[in-house]
Amino acid sequence: MSSEPAARLPAESVPSPFRPSPFRPSPRATVVCFLLMAATAVITFWSGSGSQIPSLPLTSTVLAAEPQNDEPSEKPAKKTTSKTTKKEAEKKKDDKPDDDAPGGIENPFPRRFKLEGTELDGGAGWLNTSGEISLNDLRGKVVLVDFWTYCCINCMHILPDLKYLEHKYPKELVVIGVHSAKFDNEKETENIRRAALRYEIEHPIVNDAEMKIWRAFGVRAWPTLVMLDPEGYYCGFISGEGNREPLDAIVAKVIAYHKAKGTLDETPVKFDLERQHVKPGALRFPGKVLADEASNRLFITDSNHNRLVVTSLDGKLQDVIGSGTAGAEDGDYKSASFFRPQGTALVGDKLYVSDTENHLLRVVDLKSKKVTTLAGTGVQAQFRANGGALRKTALNSPWAISHEDGTLYIAMAGPHQLWSHELGSDSIGVFSGSGREDILNGPHGEAAFAQPSGISSDGKFLYVADSEGSSIRKVAIGSKGEVTTVAGTSGLPSGQSLFAFGDVDGIGKEARFQHPLDVLYHDGSLYVADSYNHKIKRINAAKQDVKSFIGTGKAGTELSPAQLSEPAGLSIAKGKLFVADTNNHRICVIDLKSEEMSELKINGLQPPPPPKDEESAADAKGVADLAVQNIAAGEALKLEIRFKLPEGYKLNKLAKVSYKLEATGDQKLIAAEQLKGRHPAEVNDEVATASIPLAAQTGETKLALSLSFSYCRDGVGGLCKLKTSKWNIPIKVSADGKSSTIKLEAVAE
Repeated sequence: MSSEPAARLPAESVPSPFRPSPFRPSPRATVVCFLLMAATAVITFWSGSGSQIPSLPLTSTVLAAEPQNDEPSEKPAKKTTSKTTKKEAEKKKDDKPDDDAPGGIENPFPRRFKLEGTELDGGAGWLNTSGEISLNDLRGKVVLVDFWTYCCINCMHILPDLKYLEHKYPKELVVIGVHSAKFDNEKETENIRRAALRYEIEHPIVNDAEMKIWRAFGVRAWPTLVMLDPEGYYCGFISGEGNREPLDAIVAKVIAYHKAKGTLDETPVKFDLERQHVKPGALRFPGKVLADEASNRLFITDSNHNRLVVTSLDGKLQDVIGSGTAGAEDGDYKSASFFRPQGTALVGDKLYVSDTENHLLRVVDLKSKKVTTLAGTGVQAQFRANGGALRKTALNSPWAISHEDGTLYIAMAGPHQLWSHELGSDSIGVFSGSGREDILNGPHGEAAFAQPSGISSDGKFLYVADSEGSSIRKVAIGSKGEVTTVAGTSGLPSGQSLFAFGDVDGIGKEARFQHPLDVLYHDGSLYVADSYNHKIKRINAAKQDVKSFIGTGKAGTELSPAQLSEPAGLSIAKGKLFVADTNNHRICVIDLKSEEMSELKINGLQPPPPPKDEESAADAKGVADLAVQNIAAGEALKLEIRFKLPEGYKLNKLAKVSYKLEATGDQKLIAAEQLKGRHPAEVNDEVATASIPLAAQTGETKLALSLSFSYCRDGVGGLCKLKTSKWNIPIKVSADGKSSTIKLEAVAE
């Protein structure tokens, strides 16, 4: 898949030099992204007033450009460089090639340069980690710093790439997410925590609410990845999505070079993930809801449980569709699988499903209780694909579906377009939208959308929640019709419509939303899930008059006064408005007459079995062979292990110290249950102890002891490392034994 452009800040709103220095790019600066060439080189340049900051070259023959200052240095140069500016002195230093590693391996980034070490400072809070992480903590690791914002579809698209790299290089690579918010709602650490849970992110995240880290690195677009090498040097950056293969290649080169040089730390790391502190619930971030009055059924996309839940309109559980395991398997309700599905449309006995993160459209036959795939290849489409045959055409994050007169209309969030499929045909393709991310009115082929995430119809027009543009759009169903804007801004110069958000009731363009994720037409009104304002708003469709309907504007769980948390799905039946209250993991029901809100209780609905957390592979270098230990006969054998840790490190207070025992031969000293699985050790004052019951008072055996522990800076630092120490311990238990305790030392270098 070719690289897709990143979402950019308007030039007028971009602060920031690459690092604290006099460098100030021109407001006219733009990003030029060179497309992937032969899967070997992607180079992104920031241009402005002739200045550049380093790109991320993906071959060893391309050099990282050095930073340049447009103004004189604030401090005079040293006497040894009195005839040069500070910038020139640094450039001369950077131009000096690094020594090759043993074996003649060349440094992939010979013109890398040193960071000041404070570039990760200034965050409002850290997530997925037990404490703050500094650049010094990351020394010895290849580091990818991911600048993202959780509303951004492009940022969502690179998360699977990052997870792929993290799992491929678990001991060598660390990813640090820097959340630099676009919307005000995204600046709250708690909201970012929920996003980390929703996207199942496994790496540390810092809340860059004031964009201090963004400025320190000179970032200008979401998403942007910055690479740092194990010696703490800046190698370069790349913006946009679709770069898994070249990133994989360059990470491998950097690992190979620093492994040969001896500067790579392959000690495994362990993070205190947010998901480890969350209790399972019946629903998990439900994305959309569809109420069908005729059949008295409610269809809930239980998005993060990767399934659909079917109830009656009063909450009686009828069916669960999907195994709960992320996947794309067709089959019956129990064996079929989805991956974070979103919107649905009901046509007769067929339920059409936006299987969003599988990039598929699925069909649930409600009579035969079978799930099949309608469209898509399971691979994300290239940017601005045009369409084609159903099963040969790749899709790109289908988010919502509406049915009208035999045609499905799909809000395709990835390419910022609406697509359509005439039921019974074998084709699917673009219906409206140029693919440009903006809020522009005009004919179907010229109009621009911005991550459409909700869609509804009144029979003549489609109504679209354009989430990134915080606008509600009106789309003529006829092929020669036009796209207009019902409420919110449109047509502002230089993409400014993407940043015109707020919480303002009013007429048409005077109104403001904040990342609306759904819209529903009903009886002359449009109901809007104004997600980041935690509200439902109602629009008089004819007058374009926007008024707040439900919600206080603050995230919460109260039913009176009604509070919501990032609601994302709406549907109406029998005078009731059903709301997918996404971050509260519930479905709410609002009486349209009384405007009273209640929570739909679904008795008997259980969460699927949680996926097992993979145990991180701890570092185990060699086995220590001990002399025979003469143990005194008694009730138990005791272990006492002291730890020798690097300076400034202590045992991780949040992680257990555990051990595993194995015994050779047909021994009868150690009870069988002590030789099964891992057991926790007691820890006091940095000393671990364990008591192992003896099954006999005399005898001999050889024990293999494996002790795993985690250690961090001061015991609470964010980057915690894993270590496993192993010993072979011959023991002899007798009445003549001198001690019942074996004393050991576990060393972490």
